[in-house]
Amino acid sequence: MSVEITTAFVEQYSANIQLLSQQKGSRLSSAVRNETVVGKNAFFEQIGTVSAQVRTSRHSDTPRMDTPHARRRVSLVDYDWADLIDNEDKVRMLIDPTSSYSQSAAFAMGRAKDDAIIAAATGTAQTGVSGGTATALPSGQKIAVAATGLTLAKLLNAKEILDSNEADPDQRRIIAVTAAQVTDLLNTTEIKNADYNSVKALAQGQINTFMGFDFIRTQRLGVDSNGDRQVICWCQDGILLATGKDASAKISERADKNYSTQVFYSMTIGATRMEEEKVVEIACSE
Repeated sequence: MSVEITTAFVEQYSANIQLLSQQKGSRLSSAVRNETVVGKNAFFEQIGTVSAQVRTSRHSDTPRMDTPHARRRVSLVDYDWADLIDNEDKVRMLIDPTSSYSQSAAFAMGRAKDDAIIAAATGTAQTGVSGGTATALPSGQKIAVAATGLTLAKLLNAKEILDSNEADPDQRRIIAVTAAQVTDLLNTTEIKNADYNSVKALAQGQINTFMGFDFIRTQRLGVDSNGDRQVICWCQDGILLATGKDASAKISERADKNYSTQVFYSMTIGATRMEEEKVVEIACSE
């Protein structure tokens, strides 16, 4: 056999591009209140509770009840994503990566929505006439870590807080957890028991619904000042996602870049916590 046969060897290249492991878009946007808004800032009006007054005599004066009003402000933020694909790159790669770039950008925009929702849930809400009053999540809406992960006792405590606040029982209740909290619960005896867990999601190694909460797993939850994971429970209308312009794509040639193809995505969104009584933060050790 000729020693020069190696010059006839060929190299094979993949005809497609594999996206590496990542959260594919938003997981939380469908679990909050969604509104379409116009402008830099949007305001949402709220009415508080009032009490009925007992009539003490016949023909008494009509009582006047001063209905309490509140207001929440959400500020919109612009998000951009762009990357260039040289025409020479397409030749060298033997494939066109444009669609894969576009898909990757769409996933990134979805994750940005989740980050905005998480930040709004645990952060400071802007309230008042002009939205100039900073309102933090009160300590009564926070469950201490107690040197443990997510436990049945913490779930019961979160449910009690929402119930005590008269959070609408007809509203969907959601809890966002990481993989560590799912493991915590799967190792809980009561949840392993099919008679106790009516959903029986353990069969798939997942917990979908338990104790009235819809579970959504996300690895994007933050940590508090002690380094403990901030697990969030909320009623669906307790957090608002405002959309000025949903994620949109433009794929075009850039004359100023030697006619390279540019994949461009943009969106304008904002998020706020609408009511502290409808959001609970659970500190969990990981």
